[in-house]
Amino acid sequence: MSSRVLYLFACAAPPVLRVGEVVADAQRAGWDVCLGLTPTAARWLEDRLPVLERQCGYPVRSAYKLPGRPDVWPPATVALVAPATFNTVNQWALGITDKFVVGFAAEAIGKGIPLVTMPCVNAAYARHPQFARSLEVLRQAGVRVLYGEGGFVPNPPGEGRPGAFAWELALAAADEAAPARGVAG
Repeated sequence: MSSRVLYLFACAAPPVLRVGEVVADAQRAGWDVCLGLTPTAARWLEDRLPVLERQCGYPVRSAYKLPGRPDVWPPATVALVAPATFNTVNQWALGITDKFVVGFAAEAIGKGIPLVTMPCVNAAYARHPQFARSLEVLRQAGVRVLYGEGGFVPNPPGEGRPGAFAWELALAAADEAAPARGVAG
């Protein structure tokens, strides 16, 4: 196992269907990967969850642990929230933490865990005034937001391009956000 632990939090947007490939890419890059999914993303991947758990070596989580239960994941080096949906981005920025993925990401800001996100929304959602405000709130909180040129560029509604989601940029940004190896913390 690697000493670098990536918490990969994925939401219910079409690029989540490639999450197994993304986990493998991250592992090849030297990450120990813990996979968290929003409840809807977990439902989309329900048939694949046992395979994803074996691939990661940890339970795939989509809900908060019960009080008094031990945490089953090692501490995160970096957390990557991608693809981040309209709901997740707005809930995260507003501090609405009813979902495990959003709750962890919101708390990670206060804990100083490096955070990267790459939204995945269509152009109609992107034009909603709250979305731009939410991205700005996350940036001001220290989250690296990969949106616009050099990140995710929205497409018109109904013209999804899940294969064009730049997972490689998200993983590279997570790598850049990680504290330097060999540096005492």
